[in-house]
Amino acid sequence: MATLLSVLLAGSALVSAQDFSGGARGEDAFRYVQPLDTVILTEHGSSPAVYPSPNATGAGGWEEALRKAKEFVAQLTVDEKSYMVSGQAGPCVGNIAPISRLGFPGLCLHDGPLAIRVADYASVFSAAVSAGASWDKELMYERGYALGEEFRAKGAHVALQPVAGPLGRSGYAGRNWEGAAADPYLAGIFMKETIQGTQDTGVQACAKHYIGNEQETQRNPVFDPNGTTTDTISAALSANIDDRTMHEIYLWPFADAAHAKVASFMCSYNRINGSYGCQNSKALNGLLKEELGFQGYVMSDWGATHTGVAGIEAGQDMDMPGGLGAYGTAFAEEIPGRMPSFFGGNVTLAVNNGSLAESRVDDMIVRIMTPFYALGQDKDFPTVDPSSAELNTFSPVSTWKIDWNLTGPSSRDVRGDHAKLIRKHGAAGSVLLKNTNGALPLKAPKNIAVFGNDAAEPTKGQLNQQNFEYGTLVAGGGSGTGQLTYVVTPLRAIQERAAQDNAKIVQYWLNNTLIADIDIDTLLIPDRPEVCIVLLKTWAEEATDRASLHVDWNGDAVVESVASKCNNTIVVTHSSGINVLPWADHENVTAILAAHFPGEESGHSLVDILYGDVNPSGHLPYTIALNGTDYNAPPTTAINTTGHYDWQSWFDEKLEVDYRYFDSHNISVRYEFGFGLSYTTFGYAALAAEPLSPNISALPTAQPVQPGGNPDLWTPLYNVSVAVSNTGNVAGHAVPQLYLGLPSSAPAGTPPKQLRGFEKVWLQPNETKTVAFELRRRDLSFWDVVRQDWVIPTGEFSVMVGESSRLVKAQKGVNVLGSY
Repeated sequence: MATLLSVLLAGSALVSAQDFSGGARGEDAFRYVQPLDTVILTEHGSSPAVYPSPNATGAGGWEEALRKAKEFVAQLTVDEKSYMVSGQAGPCVGNIAPISRLGFPGLCLHDGPLAIRVADYASVFSAAVSAGASWDKELMYERGYALGEEFRAKGAHVALQPVAGPLGRSGYAGRNWEGAAADPYLAGIFMKETIQGTQDTGVQACAKHYIGNEQETQRNPVFDPNGTTTDTISAALSANIDDRTMHEIYLWPFADAAHAKVASFMCSYNRINGSYGCQNSKALNGLLKEELGFQGYVMSDWGATHTGVAGIEAGQDMDMPGGLGAYGTAFAEEIPGRMPSFFGGNVTLAVNNGSLAESRVDDMIVRIMTPFYALGQDKDFPTVDPSSAELNTFSPVSTWKIDWNLTGPSSRDVRGDHAKLIRKHGAAGSVLLKNTNGALPLKAPKNIAVFGNDAAEPTKGQLNQQNFEYGTLVAGGGSGTGQLTYVVTPLRAIQERAAQDNAKIVQYWLNNTLIADIDIDTLLIPDRPEVCIVLLKTWAEEATDRASLHVDWNGDAVVESVASKCNNTIVVTHSSGINVLPWADHENVTAILAAHFPGEESGHSLVDILYGDVNPSGHLPYTIALNGTDYNAPPTTAINTTGHYDWQSWFDEKLEVDYRYFDSHNISVRYEFGFGLSYTTFGYAALAAEPLSPNISALPTAQPVQPGGNPDLWTPLYNVSVAVSNTGNVAGHAVPQLYLGLPSSAPAGTPPKQLRGFEKVWLQPNETKTVAFELRRRDLSFWDVVRQDWVIPTGEFSVMVGESSRLVKAQKGVNVLGSY
């Protein structure tokens, strides 16, 4: 299998044509055009076949739940079994119908990664990119737990989060903000902590979008408007990924999810090495269920099912939302009480005519029901909030085929005291990029000027489903957004704080066009402001990739205009991720804060940082380059041919994603991965690295597969420690980061350094703490495509600890092995 994948990727040299001409943004508005001679991978015969689909075993502590699941399945009729694996129109975004005679309440599945989206009186948390920027494991767990509490209280059995796909191969990808980081290690820790937090509340988590879902453009096939609901003009884009890259980059965080015993995976829209994600037997049966030992179920993304029996045999266990056509929304009645579906009645038909083994369907349901029992959802789980039905435009009541008999209180307020957490999380995910001469924290200024269309109340409501010119941005768009019950804007929070400080005046201008085109002196009320705060934003959403990495709404010109007259200009960005900052070196731009998508307490989170109530501790979960053209993997946005399978994206950069690329080619950047300033300073000393075993083997010991794969891959082999001191005058969080450089014996293409550990440590002035990092076997290994295993290379490792990927404070060499 590895050999075939290697051969497929040998064609990657044929692609890479980029045309950055035209567009509104000069150097980084782009069209990534696929050339005519690209190798075409089709649905059949390109990706290795792995059959049959493995049965669940309950490994990892789910044995009792598995027993209960099997007892449940034994009582089902064939028709009931088809209901259990097929979505139905109903009150939630996704629904599995109840089976009342067995006391099964059905399953309610709801978006999403930062809020229970189809709900009233629910919180909007910080986005995953903010959680990633916090570099705080406790915060990630705390956020996952709080999300789980709200999903549970609304009666949602499954929270459709967290996200590791997209990982962030391209800074232009429209959904990067739904994931935590453009690094598999950091993303993996986020997945683990979020899943454990969510599932500790008794709510199932769903790891998505598996796998290679690294752009929005052509993520789905183009449907024929003159054909049936399943006829397509062109297939979805194929993400063509070699074996080593798959394991070391894109599969890595999903392995963390499987190891955390996540209840479900969501297979992605795109094709993978030719075959659709939800019918790719190598990805589902081979990598996920065999290699990673995943014990839960695989659901489709909404409308990502393109076949019935073939997808089932390839490893798909649940069809969502259950209908046909684009996004599965064709809910017109076909059979009384049923809707047209690749699964549904076709599962019954296939079992009865012998084309599908009933034992495979049984395993699908066992996989669905095992986490249901493992998380105690059969005991005192809240009913679905009836208000969900009124708010759910995805499957309105008129499309329902069954009576859901919704009971219990409606419009439940599930927010609790989560606003306090959201305020804390928003500040923790804000990254201080520049702070000249102590411009921040502010010292109770009396004359403040606020500029920018991100400062005040949103003018297009509170659902965040569309871009809008005026109003602060706290989340992106699409299924990953949330419905705000309120929002604290930056302007309001600044005004509140200014009033506490008895400030004389807070002037503000919200029209970017006006600010960019006018002499600022004509706007200001004398005297000149002590500080000018510029608030900028960058929209991103599902189904569309970003056209530029600049801030939106002429924000660059806004900064230039304000900074031309104000010698203390502080710039704040609310953004989905990467923004190139061409004005960063302007002498009058004294501070820059990347505040990401902080959630409903946005203004309070910001003011806490600006005024020093919170010492900034966020660090970048991606690299900010000097120019948009410096990045190596823009999404494929156009092709030169019209063949059905011609949309191909060859991941020919291989392991060189984000900082790995910039470091491999020694490219200067604006702000490197892991960078972030504090109001204090830190020192590092006494770096040590000690083995935890006297005889470390190059290859893992063969053991029965558990969730996450071979258990030996998770065995700690080395302990690295370093003394971290607060050398400044303010208490704050240090974020020591551990990077490993593999020996020269590692295969060609290995990056110079890779993140393999981090901690967040609170230190008082002059306080020193020893910070320890455990290095597991897989942290020290590369994926050997010939051996089909993880291998620790011989030679000297470089162990580096510092404050970012390029600011190394302590370093030493370590020989883990003698030879192999």
